[in-house]
Amino acid sequence: MAGEADEGDPREAVDAILDGAMAGDDLGPVLAVAGAALCRAGVPIVRASLGMPAIDPTIRGLSWVWWRNDGSGRGGAGQVELVETLHGPESDEAFRASPIHHMRERDLTSCRWRLDGTAATAPDSESFPLFSELRRRGVTEFAMRLVPFGTGALIGAAFGIATDRPGGFTDADLAAADRLLPALALAAYRIGLARVATAALGAYLGGATGLRVLAGEIRRGGGRVVHAAVLLADLRGFTALAGRADPADVVGWLNEHFDAMGDPVLERGGEILKFLGDGLLAVFPVAGSGAEIEGAACTLALAAAEDALARNAALNAGRAATGGPTLGLDVALHFGEVVYGNIGTARRLDFTVIGRVVNEASRMERLCDAIGRHLLLSADFAQRCRVGAGRGCSLESLGRHVLAGVGERELFAPAAVSATVEPRDSCLG
Repeated sequence: MAGEADEGDPREAVDAILDGAMAGDDLGPVLAVAGAALCRAGVPIVRASLGMPAIDPTIRGLSWVWWRNDGSGRGGAGQVELVETLHGPESDEAFRASPIHHMRERDLTSCRWRLDGTAATAPDSESFPLFSELRRRGVTEFAMRLVPFGTGALIGAAFGIATDRPGGFTDADLAAADRLLPALALAAYRIGLARVATAALGAYLGGATGLRVLAGEIRRGGGRVVHAAVLLADLRGFTALAGRADPADVVGWLNEHFDAMGDPVLERGGEILKFLGDGLLAVFPVAGSGAEIEGAACTLALAAAEDALARNAALNAGRAATGGPTLGLDVALHFGEVVYGNIGTARRLDFTVIGRVVNEASRMERLCDAIGRHLLLSADFAQRCRVGAGRGCSLESLGRHVLAGVGERELFAPAAVSATVEPRDSCLG
């Protein structure tokens, strides 16, 4: 069996792994190359996995799992599945019942478990849900290596292999797998860093904006002029609430309101550019020109605004039922030309939108209380929204109002949305 493990040229597999790591940002094909290479080298693996932590607001870890699919163990292409583990108590409990946690708790970098009952196993291995699944699929031994990356955003990666051969792995089998480990670790580190950068920038800047920064748009003054529907939302009564409530409770309540405001924007393809204390600024950029394209962006922005008002109202109703605090929401919608790019100091930048449209939207939002409407639209927005809705949009003019520092502007609102009427899709169905 040791002789079989020497078949094939490991250098070719190493080169293929490194080429795959440079060609893209997906570890799946890279792991498939490694699995197929080990099969060709005579290592009878049926499964290979590569996992690492994720630096992401919602995802705790990522695991790529390869299964041999030709039944021969001699080089089948195999199938790769990406498994995302979300943050939460359930994932914490699952991690504590995993081989990786077992090894980290004991400062082990390598470990192997016989799963066919013919040899001693780690005392707590029976409690690993993974091993129950592997036994059902005929696995006789599982081996894992932990590769530390040092300090930084990524602490390391875990490489696991499983065999269904009676008797498990030989030492030569594991030596053959170890020869691929440095290349796999480099691939995981390179691709993992790219994922960390994308996820972190997306979390703080928004997905599209984060990608622009990663593409090199990091110089102050750099930017481009775009046309966009601008959505500015702000909570009413937050300052007073923050002054009398426990700060930890206030943060929790605020995040719930941000979910109500922000999720409708993201669900419709908008980009949240920043949170402004107790409000947010979002845009729906227009790719191209023309009344229909601009109207479509405004229609999406209006749907997001009405949905946000409805979700905020539902949140308040639930809070009121339990004696909790309620916070009203005001939203302003505008359309026009904005500069989308970097502003700030030489070493500390903010990627955002600036321009007359943003300023006017801010002034519009401040009039919501005085006018008695939760949702205000500019004339430029209302005109395009009627086109985007594809039929008569139920908007009413509220007349001309003075925007501080701007002048008089005609404002509109969906006819069914007022300070005393619950919001609904008055324009859209």
